[in-house]
Amino acid sequence: MNIKRWIARREPSWQQLDGLLRQAESRGLKSLDTAQIKTLASLYRSVSGDLARARTQQVGPETVRQLQQLTSRSYSQIYQGSRRQDWRAAIAFYRYGFPAVVQQCWGYIAIAALLFGLSGLIGWWYGWQDPAFLSLVLGPDFVEQVRATQELWTVSILGREPVASSAIMINNISVALRAICGGVAFYLPTVPMVTPPGVFTLFLMSFNGLMIGAVATLVAQTNLAYELWAFVLPHGALELPAIFLAGGAGLLLARGILLPGRYRRLDALRIYGLQAAKLVYGIVPMLVIAGVIEGFFSPSPFVPAPFKYLTGAILLLLLTLYCLQRPPAPST
Repeated sequence: MNIKRWIARREPSWQQLDGLLRQAESRGLKSLDTAQIKTLASLYRSVSGDLARARTQQVGPETVRQLQQLTSRSYSQIYQGSRRQDWRAAIAFYRYGFPAVVQQCWGYIAIAALLFGLSGLIGWWYGWQDPAFLSLVLGPDFVEQVRATQELWTVSILGREPVASSAIMINNISVALRAICGGVAFYLPTVPMVTPPGVFTLFLMSFNGLMIGAVATLVAQTNLAYELWAFVLPHGALELPAIFLAGGAGLLLARGILLPGRYRRLDALRIYGLQAAKLVYGIVPMLVIAGVIEGFFSPSPFVPAPFKYLTGAILLLLLTLYCLQRPPAPST
């Protein structure tokens, strides 16, 4: 191979690639139009082949070094540049996109929260009216243990915080995912049967609310309410809204299947499913943070109860303000 002739023939391509890379490095990959991006990708492949040939033909260390720099810079822009764009998109979503989708879907989230709250009131009322109701919902052994020991069951977390925190995260995320999947259909192996779209989501919201109401009655009867709510509020300020969001996502999916409106059912499921997926992206971090708080902060005997109440109130306020925020108006 005539090395000088080969370099002279290939050098314009190297210079063209260098020019495109300089533009992308100084002004970002978005500054390139579609044709330029295709050219960049094509030149990257050809220069990679030139580098392999230069190494085998012993073209010279300076040319090899030049081609190595070009391929390295190209790889960085094509692959790592796209990763940077992904990170920017993720940050933008959590900054403005998630609050926006919460506001769009607030009706479905409100239905899930309302169902949870009404079931909680029913559980509270029946717990006072019928002592057997608490044993039916919470289990007789649990009720008798709390009444006999006059102690919260949350003390079992102490000494095993990392394990408990992980288990709590997994459990909460699995509950949220079941609530979401219940919007499509859910298989009950104990019956066995498949529930219609949305039914299992409604059941989960109702049953969890019923349990919270029953627990509230039990701790009130045993004079443990102050300690329990001091435990619940710090992580519950994130955990319960996340469950309501999951219920709203499940109801969105059920809406797409059962009430597609002017859309075809497949199109409606795609539209509402995208909104539900966006809710999931926000739910998981909330449940992870709540799990850490529930495992390490909420049960800690070294944190005064008033401070736990204050922490829960602040977290709930911050979450509310975050979900109500709107993106800035585009500059003109």
